[in-house]
Amino acid sequence: MDYAAALLSRLPGTSPRRSKDIRHLVETLETYLPPEFIETVTRAYEFGAIAHQGQTRLSGEPYISHPVAVAQTLADMHLDSQTIVAAILHDVVEDTEVSISTLEEEFGAEVATLVDGVSKLDQMEFTSRAEAQAESFRKMMLAMIEDIRVILVKLADRMHNMETLGAMPREKRARIARETLEIYAPIANRLGINHMKVALEDLGFRYLHPYRYAVLQNALRKSKGSQRQIVKRISERIMKAMEEEGIEGEVRGREKHLYSIYKKMAGKKRLLNDVADVYGFRIVVNDVNTCYRLLGIVHGLYKPMPGRFKDYIAIPRVNGYQSLHTTLFGPKGMPLEVQIRTTNMDRVAEAGVAAHWQYKAIDKTTATPQRRARDWLARLDEIQQTGTSEEFLESVKVDLFPDKIYVFTPKGDIMPLPKGATVVDFAYAVHTDVGDRCVAGKVDRTLVPLRTPLHNSQTVEIITARGAKPNPNWVSFVTTAKARSAIRQYMKNMRATDSVDLGRRLLDRSLKDLGSSLRKIGKVRLRETLDELGLEDANELYAQLGLGERLAPLTARFLMGQKHEGDDPQSASLVIAGTEGMVVSYAKCCYPIPGDNVMGYLSAGRGVVIHRNACGNLINFRKQPKKWLTVSWEESIDRDFASQIHVDTVNKTGVLAEVAAVIADSHSNIEEVSVTNRHQDTSAMTFLLQVKDRTHLAHIMRNVRKMPNVKSVSRDSA
Repeated sequence: MDYAAALLSRLPGTSPRRSKDIRHLVETLETYLPPEFIETVTRAYEFGAIAHQGQTRLSGEPYISHPVAVAQTLADMHLDSQTIVAAILHDVVEDTEVSISTLEEEFGAEVATLVDGVSKLDQMEFTSRAEAQAESFRKMMLAMIEDIRVILVKLADRMHNMETLGAMPREKRARIARETLEIYAPIANRLGINHMKVALEDLGFRYLHPYRYAVLQNALRKSKGSQRQIVKRISERIMKAMEEEGIEGEVRGREKHLYSIYKKMAGKKRLLNDVADVYGFRIVVNDVNTCYRLLGIVHGLYKPMPGRFKDYIAIPRVNGYQSLHTTLFGPKGMPLEVQIRTTNMDRVAEAGVAAHWQYKAIDKTTATPQRRARDWLARLDEIQQTGTSEEFLESVKVDLFPDKIYVFTPKGDIMPLPKGATVVDFAYAVHTDVGDRCVAGKVDRTLVPLRTPLHNSQTVEIITARGAKPNPNWVSFVTTAKARSAIRQYMKNMRATDSVDLGRRLLDRSLKDLGSSLRKIGKVRLRETLDELGLEDANELYAQLGLGERLAPLTARFLMGQKHEGDDPQSASLVIAGTEGMVVSYAKCCYPIPGDNVMGYLSAGRGVVIHRNACGNLINFRKQPKKWLTVSWEESIDRDFASQIHVDTVNKTGVLAEVAAVIADSHSNIEEVSVTNRHQDTSAMTFLLQVKDRTHLAHIMRNVRKMPNVKSVSRDSA
């Protein structure tokens, strides 16, 4: 009997027991789910408890406590039974021998799909941790496009993991906290789930910057008493004014969240007192008309600050958030931040896409947060079809930090865009085809360049032309993920079709510079060269040349059999990518080593000379741009390179020997050394060393810098 069958045989045939682990969850579910759905949830608990039997978390608790806590978070949001079941079972595929097919048989295809969307990609092999994380994230986002409940389970999972992060090693805590602040909190914000966003941000801040978190927490705790009195007094005054006008509603003093205070301090370079003394109030009333009436009332009580009013009711935020925001001059000039919204808007602000759960509804067009979330996910679906997982992750990151502006189409429709968005970003936001074919733009009826940044309230019109194509240079100034992705996709398609032709032209031109041509070289020599380079056919060679993966001048020399065998010990081939068959020497003016940003210079009789990009001698070469070569280091190089460092020391007997010993202990040989006395107290030493790469050199310099008699260490820059 296999593991899954054995597991299923241990499930009770009647009503499962309800242990203390699940009692609170069931009590919550009973407030909004029918009994038969709750029975499925408790059966999933039994299944998960047996599957995870013997497993514990780092904190020492039974593992099943984690999925139950995740399910509890989602039950508090009143999500459906399939989501709750998926939350309880979200780790069984990853951490036990239960398969997706077993889950589908026992709990249905919907639950199995949700669990599969949340599971990590442990079965795949990746070239790097970054790629693994990016691919895992990509799978999660694609599953979310199919069913947004996937990300809700993942957010609840991350929230409980963050709450119990203290049991993790310090480095892992910091990595998970950074990932939470960069990815998961912004996703919660993008979906409008404020309570999750706030919890994830504060927990991420606590573990990423524990000292700063503690300092801010202590400072705010000390000032809380006096703040509470001020908030109570202002709240009572607003309530009294509302009663006099016959307005029913609720006034709440908003508590400040540590991470929002920290971001404001860091972003605006302000002191804690300047940020902490801002008081926040939220006023919740019954309808929209009352919101605007109340705005006039609070402006009558306290004078509004100019330019600080925002109407998110008429123009909602991109995640569906609606509210009136105003900042007032309070008692003694202290700023009062006031939000005015309806009861429904308040619920949406806290729960976002989960505020009105509509998976079972036929008409899904009524709920603004859900509609906006679906629009965003549709855009993600376009983005994910191009590029690597890392590119997709970076594109989504750009989309997750929406410091928005709002512009208008010629028909008066509102278009939200990130701050700094250009006319091209607007064109792609309208439609990919509009972006691809745009040739000009009008802002407030005036023709402007396509790279023009847009500002709030402008009306933008795009002029298109049949046959127009995207300009690859647009990538340098667009800000939206959709525009960048569409342009890159066009460039990749263009490369696929044009790179062969371009490579053939580049090679033929380089051959003509050497007094030959592709026709003169002939098919026999070309075939021999392809075999030597390990390529299938000429088109593969031309494509590499067209894409810049191989250097045309060097390939031309290789074709003509001009292979130089140099005597220079600093010469070697196969160290700089694409220089097969050529002598490669390393300039003694700047001593480049692996890890440096470098360029190649095609020198008569010397082959390719590699210089650091920071080398002062490159100024002379800029007059001959045709001899520049774009070069890069091979991935793994097993040899030593010359590098030069300058060391300023105290002028005393034996210092040279001390420094030389430290360099030798750092696994480096000294080729040359010179010493000059700058003045009576200081000596300047120059060492020519043998190193592996920049990391090795940095290790040597760090060890030398620690010496008591050393004043400074620097690398020769030119």
